[in-house]
Parts: sequence; structure tokens; C-alpha cells
Amino acid sequence: MARLYLVRHGETTSNVMRRLDTALPGAALTDFGVRQAVRYGLENRADRREESDPGPVLLSSQATRAQQTAEVIGSVWGADAEVVSGVYEVQAGELEDRTDDEAHGVFRDILDRWYSGDPDAPIPGGESLTMVLERYLPAVTDLAQRYLTGPDARDVYLVSHGAAIRLVAAHLAGIDGKFAAATHLPNTGSVELEYTDGLWVPHRWGATRAPFQLVDEPLVADPMG
Repeated sequence: MARLYLVRHGETTSNVMRRLDTALPGAALTDFGVRQAVRYGLENRADRREESDPGPVLLSSQATRAQQTAEVIGSVWGADAEVVSGVYEVQAGELEDRTDDEAHGVFRDILDRWYSGDPDAPIPGGESLTMVLERYLPAVTDLAQRYLTGPDARDVYLVSHGAAIRLVAAHLAGIDGKFAAATHLPNTGSVELEYTDGLWVPHRWGATRAPFQLVDEPLVADPMG
């Protein structure tokens, strides 16, 4: 069965500086981030059995870091990457570009409320979870209908962003909010989902394979990952 891989972009200068960088176009990859993308491409390269096999679909968000990550992966696979609208990072609003602990604490507290069942709580000047899902889910639904069903189904790799991926994956597959909140997704880490009979079935979250264990840990220190 074809699967959807939600892939977090490679390391950026903002990641290194702990800057809340969510507005488009955003920061570029570091040299290390490029190497991460190369490694991901090598470790996930699919062997085509026939020349007619189109291979996986490679897509990215509009953010510079996501496009660069997808382009590097595509260079390893010999594939072109396309840009998808609506799948960018959770918008930090008034917290944008801040690096201080207070800003990170506010962002993390709002995400914790989302994971705990309060989707309409807004980031000051930014988005609520409801707003994030309203723009992200239609894109995923379209990808599922176009590529993940039928006799010509193909794997889809969508390079996106840590906070958005964890929130959307938890919503799609009904994953426990505490697990999603506490389980880090590193740069070029991914969530693997299968779309079958109208339902999303989780198979892997970063290095953790399903079934996922319930956890009682706080939100990861890096809210973007």
C-alpha cells in the first residue's frame, strides 16, 4: 500500500539560533541541513523495478527550507519536487523571530493546550490549531485522492515543518495528544501514514514504530520539532 511520509525539513540557521521562524519564506538550510537531506535521500531511495515506474511523489511547503530539502532529496532520487500550498509551519504571530525563553514558553504552552483538546486557543497574533488544520488538511486530502488510492497509487513524500507535522499527523491518525506532544521529530525525521478505506493508519513516528505507547511527559523543549 502507498504511504504518506510527512518529512521535517533539514536544519536551518534559525534552528541553530532557536529563532521562532515561521513566516514565509523563512531561513535557508545550513550546510549540515543539506547533508541531512542528502542522507535522507540515500536512506529512502526506492529502487525502480521498471523504467515505466514513476517512483514516489516528492513535494514541499512554500518555505525556503522545505523547498531546499526536497530539492536535495530529489537530486539523489533523480526526481523533481513540486510545491504545495497551505502546508507551512504554525504561524508564530507576535512571537516571530524571537529567541528568548519567554517567547518559547508562550509558544509551547499554546501547543500544549492544543494537544490537550483546546484547538481554538490562539498564539498571540498568530494561528489557532483550528486555523492550521483548515489550511493543511485540504492539501493532504487532495494528495490522498490523487496519489494514495487506486491501482496506480504511489508513495508521497511531503517536506514540511515539525510543529505542523506533529499536530496534523496526530489529528489524522487519532494519535494520543500526550504522545504527539512529548515525542520529538528531528530535522529530516518523518511520520509515516497509510491511507486505507478512508482512514489514516500510523506506522512510524520518527524512530518510533507503531503501536505507540501512552506517555505522560511534557511537551518537547523545542516546540518546532
